[in-house]
Amino acid sequence: MYDEREDEFNEEINQEETEEIIDSEEAVESDEITEEDSEIDEEGESLPFAKAEVVRLMKQNLDRDKMIRERVKVEMNKFLGEVLVKVCEQLNEYPYTTIEYEMLKESIYPYQNIERINEEKKRILMHLHAIKADCDALSMDVKKTLKLKDVHEEEKDPAFMDY
Repeated sequence: MYDEREDEFNEEINQEETEEIIDSEEAVESDEITEEDSEIDEEGESLPFAKAEVVRLMKQNLDRDKMIRERVKVEMNKFLGEVLVKVCEQLNEYPYTTIEYEMLKESIYPYQNIERINEEKKRILMHLHAIKADCDALSMDVKKTLKLKDVHEEEKDPAFMDY
């Protein structure tokens, strides 16, 4: 037979289960890692990667006392997506239908060797400054030693003018 108390009991159990689910969802949201957040940022734009995974990797590589703002999480996700797009564009330049590991290595070289590239840039700039100093010294020598006393200079060469 039908018992009204049994229905009331079932409704109370369902209500308690619903409250537990809501509490567990709030606990997940307090960790700032939800499935909904992993797909869409605050402006409704879709992100290239699951936000939870990006945040996990960031926290894994940052000091424990660092807190990550929401905008940083979103922008890091977008940045990683942009890097992926650029690498894929470079991979598309190969005429082959199969992407090999060597192609990937060549495409990601700038991202993995940025420190070496920056050191090489500094070395080249220092060398260029040394060449410029040598050119300036030679220019001054030419102006001093190769001047003819009886001939007026028609035009000064702007490349060798003193600034």
